[in-house]
Amino acid sequence: MDSPDITMNHTQRTFFQHLVTLQGIEQNLDENCTTSITDPKQCIFPQYLLKYITPPVFILNSAYDVYQLIEKLTGMELVVMIVLLVSAMLTCAGTSVSSDDRLLVNMTVVHSTTVLGAYCLDGSLPAYHIHRGFGAGARNWLLQFEGGGWCNDIETCAERAKTRRGSTRLMNKLETFSGILSDNPDHNPDFYNWSRVKLRYCDGGSFAGDNKFDNGTLVLFFRGQRIWKAIIEDLLPKGMRFANKALLSGCSAGGLASYLHCNNFTSYLPNTTTVKCLGDAGFFMDSPDITMNHTQRTFFQHLVTLQGIEQNLDENCTTSITDPKQCIFPQYLLKYITPPVFILNSAYDVYQFHHILVPPSADPRGHWNHCKLNPKECLPNQISVLQAFRVEMLTALRSFVFYSRRGGGTFINSCFAHCQSESQDTWFAPDSPQLHNQTIAESVGDWYFGRNVSIKVDCPYPCDTTCHNLIGANEYQYDHV
Repeated sequence: MDSPDITMNHTQRTFFQHLVTLQGIEQNLDENCTTSITDPKQCIFPQYLLKYITPPVFILNSAYDVYQLIEKLTGMELVVMIVLLVSAMLTCAGTSVSSDDRLLVNMTVVHSTTVLGAYCLDGSLPAYHIHRGFGAGARNWLLQFEGGGWCNDIETCAERAKTRRGSTRLMNKLETFSGILSDNPDHNPDFYNWSRVKLRYCDGGSFAGDNKFDNGTLVLFFRGQRIWKAIIEDLLPKGMRFANKALLSGCSAGGLASYLHCNNFTSYLPNTTTVKCLGDAGFFMDSPDITMNHTQRTFFQHLVTLQGIEQNLDENCTTSITDPKQCIFPQYLLKYITPPVFILNSAYDVYQFHHILVPPSADPRGHWNHCKLNPKECLPNQISVLQAFRVEMLTALRSFVFYSRRGGGTFINSCFAHCQSESQDTWFAPDSPQLHNQTIAESVGDWYFGRNVSIKVDCPYPCDTTCHNLIGANEYQYDHV
């Protein structure tokens, strides 16, 4: 694939360009292709060549091809692939859902946003996908922030603006609704008949920025906060203003957005609406890496500054902390969130493992590479580092669990995973992760509807070697921390 890595560098394209030049390949590439494309060298990529091949072609490929995974991708896309490939085999293998069961939902573009100045990075209009509720759930609403990392400097944001992560023009117009967004009661027992909305992510700042860059030749819009407002104002007259129940959720950078916007969400809804928030893989820790550098803190500080996020952070938090920018971290923000919050996270979240605890800058010789790709290959000292990171997360959550008077919930498992609410395999399937014989879907449902206390924390990896499905794993007690 001619795809950029997470830093938006076209590593493979550059490699192939050098290959084509050195070996004189261009003269032998298909002429129909080379004369129809700006850079003829790109015709070495099958995706551009394919339509010019006359004989019938059969494409046999893994969607998670390990060469492309290891050699070409480096960031969030790599994390996502590792989660789906390695974690499924090692920690959280689930039952696949047939493609015939897919619910495809059309994109809705918000055309009324020009007054608000709500634009994606490239100036395109924000968008969402909505599947209407029905029956008893018709007046209940579930909003899901899409995830996809961040950009925290002009160069990476400019590259991101040319991709589906920065432009609704480049996004798929149909989105699959599965997991917490499914309309099938067998796959999503508590929220299947709610009005479910997926907010597309195109600002690179967890829907929280309000800034603009314009140097005369390049214009970038950091308008995540306005995008959030524009989408909400588009949904209110479509029935959300009469919501009986509402759940604001999100995955990864979208999970972070659900923490950041939880309080604000209530201001748009009637006082009678039951409002709660779910953060999936969004509890990013303000932790030092293995070299004791605060890599993620520095990254987020640059993000907050570039995108003008600080003005939109919770005022109660920013006035109570030395560096207000740190209020982008959920561990500092959490006690100021008023609605009940459910924290769905792996204690060994692979994004945090790879980018906060052991970022490439902290492991230039690759001593952690085997451990990153396969947790069973981790050395004893590496396992100790991972366990210490887990304890740090649980310590940050201690007061939330013990002293929260607002009905908080947790599902902290020991899967090497990232995002578990949108995938059917991890949300609710025969072999989904379980704690106390409950799936994530059942735990979230119990929490939302108040059917049962839903504070679940798994034992440390490898959990008596049963971490592949976690059934029967013992709950980790907080007094062990």
